[in-house]
Amino acid sequence: MTVISDNLLMKFRSKDTQFGVTRNTVKALAKVLEVNETQVIHMALSKFATDILPAYAPDDGPLSAKQIKALRKDAQKHLPMGKVISREALFG
Repeated sequence: MTVISDNLLMKFRSKDTQFGVTRNTVKALAKVLEVNETQVIHMALSKFATDILPAYAPDDGPLSAKQIKALRKDAQKHLPMGKVISREALFG
């Protein structure tokens, strides 16, 4: 029988750096945030994941020439017809 553990051993650094923190820093954060040390670590990892991991699944890559042609053909049906009355430019 295989036992899977969802626990993780946390080894603290001897000084604070960009790659790790001391136990005292985690304790200070827990006190300020009024949560336990485990929650501080979960919060930090959650923020890190939000900052680093993509928020959406990767797409299928660039459109093919055939797909672009089909989109342009469909768009023509939805564009306004007739004479241009006025025109504005966002840049210069």
